[in-house]
Amino acid sequence: MIGDSEGKNYDDESKKEKKETELLSRRYFLEILGSGAIGIATVGSVVLTAQFLSPNVLLEPSLKFKAGLPENYPPGSVTLNKEQKVFIMRAKEGYFYALSAICTHLGCIANWKSEDGIIACPCHGSKFDKDGKVVDGPAPKPLPRFSMMLDEQGQLVVDRGSPVGEDIILKV
Repeated sequence: MIGDSEGKNYDDESKKEKKETELLSRRYFLEILGSGAIGIATVGSVVLTAQFLSPNVLLEPSLKFKAGLPENYPPGSVTLNKEQKVFIMRAKEGYFYALSAICTHLGCIANWKSEDGIIACPCHGSKFDKDGKVVDGPAPKPLPRFSMMLDEQGQLVVDRGSPVGEDIILKV
């Protein structure tokens, strides 16, 4: 019996050691897991704080753009610049003016209908004459005109940031 009890003692001691080892490894695992969670939360909060403190600047393209040389526009022509959403108009008399291509009703891009001689919005049927005045449809206001000038190289420059009255033209 002494051998048995000694064997049991050894088994009990090895079980205790094994149990302590398991507890330590479980404890170690949970410590690692907790430390990792705290580390991730800390890094995330630092990133969000830095993002909050940095300025949110939206870089928009310039409102001024070059429309090309006056020779590129024959008298009596209407040219849509799709990128800038502007009509470059050249009257038969030779002067220039620029109209917005954005319909004043809901902001759709209007099209030039050469067969009818009007600017028509495809979304809700608004129609404008060559001067941008509302002819028909739900549009509440005429198309705005933009300032035009010639630069040093003789190119047309349109400034969408400065609307002008309908009596303002560019004589070339």
